Amino acid sequence: MKREAVCQIFSHMPAIRTERLLLRPMHVTDAMDMFEYASREEVTTFLLWSPHRTISYTRDYLRYIEDRYALGDFYDWAITLADSGKMIGTCGFTRLDLPHNSGEIGYVLSPDFHNLGYATEAASAVLKFGFEELCLNRLEARFMQGNDASLRVMEKLGMTFEGFHRDAMLVKGSYRTIGVAAILKDEFNAKKNV
Repeated sequence: MKREAVCQIFSHMPAIRTERLLLRPMHVTDAMDMFEYASREEVTTFLLWSPHRTISYTRDYLRYIEDRYALGDFYDWAITLADSGKMIGTCGFTRLDLPHNSGEIGYVLSPDFHNLGYATEAASAVLKFGFEELCLNRLEARFMQGNDASLRVMEKLGMTFEGFHRDAMLVKGSYRTIGVAAILKDEFNAKKNV
């Protein structure tokens, strides 16, 4: 798929419905829900960003995201509960490598909603979108060594663990070893049809 077509899709970010969730664009009105989890140290332990210190920082971040959506170059959805509309995290594409029909997904979920299958449900919908709407052939996810919960989500998605890249990233002043798991379109389709 060409970059222009991807920008067109994401400049009008489509909503995705699952059994229990609605994945939709983030809005400034989500600031309180986002700040509720993004301000917590335990949420960012294995992420590239640090906790949000103020609600105004979260609002400014969401304004920035709204601008990025308008350009069609931001590929992350708000994960919201379908019954209440509460935003409980984000999930989407952190990288698209269109010449090679591949990409990377990422997700973050409020600890208040861990162990309920929401991360797997949201990420599965994003994988489906990537393979069916963006015509990708390979999607991967990366995690910092020690983040076993994230690896478990990847395994539930049918991803294959491909190995670690030692000290591959300098994150918050420390080198971190990064694990990679991936799934191919044929594997996703085979799993879906079981």
